[in-house]
Amino acid sequence: MTARYAFKFSLATLVFSRLASAQVPGTGTPEVHPKLPTYKCTTSGGCVMQDTSVVLDWNYRYIHSGSTSCTTSSGVNTALCPNQATCSANCQIEGVDYAAAGVTTSGNAVTMYQYKTANGKTSSVSPRIYLLGPDGNYVMMKLNGQELSFDVDLSTLPCGENGALYLSEMSATGGRNTNNPGGANYGSGYCDAQCPYETWRNGTIDSAGPFCCNEMDILEANSRANAFTPHPCTTNDCDKGGCGFNPYASGYHNYWAPGGTLDTSKPFTVITQFVTSDGSQSGSLTTITRKYIQNGRQIASAVSSGDSVYANNCQSGAPYGGLNTMGQALARGMVLIFSIWNDAGQNMNWLDSGSSGPCSSTEGAPSNILANNPNTHVIFSNIRWGDIGSTTGGIIVSSSSSTTRTTTTSSRTTTTSSRTTTTSSRTTTTTTTSSRTTTTSSRTTTPSTTTTTTTRTTTANGAQQTHWGQCGGIGWTGPTACSDGFSCSVLNPYYSQCL
Repeated sequence: MTARYAFKFSLATLVFSRLASAQVPGTGTPEVHPKLPTYKCTTSGGCVMQDTSVVLDWNYRYIHSGSTSCTTSSGVNTALCPNQATCSANCQIEGVDYAAAGVTTSGNAVTMYQYKTANGKTSSVSPRIYLLGPDGNYVMMKLNGQELSFDVDLSTLPCGENGALYLSEMSATGGRNTNNPGGANYGSGYCDAQCPYETWRNGTIDSAGPFCCNEMDILEANSRANAFTPHPCTTNDCDKGGCGFNPYASGYHNYWAPGGTLDTSKPFTVITQFVTSDGSQSGSLTTITRKYIQNGRQIASAVSSGDSVYANNCQSGAPYGGLNTMGQALARGMVLIFSIWNDAGQNMNWLDSGSSGPCSSTEGAPSNILANNPNTHVIFSNIRWGDIGSTTGGIIVSSSSSTTRTTTTSSRTTTTSSRTTTTSSRTTTTTTTSSRTTTTSSRTTTPSTTTTTTTRTTTANGAQQTHWGQCGGIGWTGPTACSDGFSCSVLNPYYSQCL
């Protein structure tokens, strides 16, 4: 792996980089969290819908005292914020317009846009959001000995773009305290394995240096390349490069591609299993395994033995404890994060260029993306977690297909670089001269109620699909009938769902 993560969320230099402490919630713009139902599953009880929503990171928010911003281009406004207690007394944090920030939800899906146009100007909004529980705290996913699955449509993501879903060991409350009463409700508390220098830490002024925490990148991808990577940490440092798996870097050049073995021009399901030494949630993490489902069948792995990260293959991360440390974090609980971003520093070359992917070194420049793909977006949906084998509705089937490996000799040079966080005023000034017409490409369900509903899985050769499950679409070979009380609704030519 390379120094890509150093540029992952330089939000302050790219987008709504208003560094905000989650001070007293303001009254100017209400904070209304978009609903995003998710599902917790067991092998014995099926999948139960959770009353969850998403919250936008606090860096996107206006922090002010009257008509004066509490932040400046170089940090906090020291006149209003000479210390945290005074800042909290003087300043208010406002809610956000989620659609303007590039985030919309429908049913169990969330769509995230890289660019939005307002008043004739197109800006990079590059949202980052967190999964929030009904108690106002982040959902803490405990995945050691478990699996996480979700559907994704990244067909509009070109070279240089990154639709990411990952886990970070943040505070469940977002650091809520008397000086930060908003906490997780206002998206506070971000940290990751790049150990960013934050002006604010858990909602209070930060002078303590880098903010490190364990990070598990479940999916970092566009339509041309992808990787999944654990980043374990010590108290004050992390394995920034990580020990991940990228099929292209392993020599499988037509595995992840439009029209490839896994056809990225169409939606598919991603399953990540965290296998332990004894199969329990208390065992040591030994393997992280990736599986995919598309058109109702399991796609053959790129590697015949399985697309996996093994403990004994991650010795470069030994100073940080490797998978053992990662497993301990997964057992304690980590926050689920969704984002879309591009990389002005490296054009996302670490992910999709050279030995990592088919893109040229300049193809992923943000200016190229804006000019040629201003509507680029990613859709995440049908998020489920629980016992291994419980989240996919019983539709995983064996596949005899195989892939062809092309041997490469390119080496991966790992470098590290810190992600520098700066601040800006409330108005987003990120470029552009290009306008776009927004086309919403949602294959999602209609908004659901928040009443807890239990759904049970069926076997692959059964006659019925469960609530929210896929039941049709071009190339679909799975169940086409829905369980009692639901009907198969066409959402787009490639996807129909039991609603």
